[in-house]
Amino acid sequence: MEFFNVLNELEELIENSPRIPMTRRVLVDEDRLLDYLDRIRTTLPEEIRQARWVIQEREKVLSDTRKEAGRLLEDAQKQLEKRAEESEVVRHARAMADEIMGKAEQVAREIKKGAREYADEILEGLEKKLEQIMSQIRSGRAELQGLGTTGEAGSRVEEG
Repeated sequence: MEFFNVLNELEELIENSPRIPMTRRVLVDEDRLLDYLDRIRTTLPEEIRQARWVIQEREKVLSDTRKEAGRLLEDAQKQLEKRAEESEVVRHARAMADEIMGKAEQVAREIKKGAREYADEILEGLEKKLEQIMSQIRSGRAELQGLGTTGEAGSRVEEG
């Protein structure tokens, strides 16, 4: 901050310079005054350059911060959308799974019912066949029993 030092020295020069009586004027050493002005001219551009650099750095930091904040906000938004989408996909998948399970259970009940009906039809057919066979067996036995009494008499006749 040499600029302020030069200004302070210039102020001292003015304060310590001799005054012209009855006026507010001061006699200042021209060479010293010009020397201070030269020093101000040489330090001022450097100070301005540094100030500009500080302003540029501040703007750069602000810009980077804004970009980073925007990126973070965008990432957060994407993650939120992704989670919502995944949640929706999961809900949809569960609904589909429930629907498929319901249909599968219905199909299983229908298959089971159909299998029972088929088995009942087969057993009914077997029952009818067995009844026919049993009827034939009874009829055959009855015939054999009827023949047995007649056959025994005939065989006795032949024996005698």
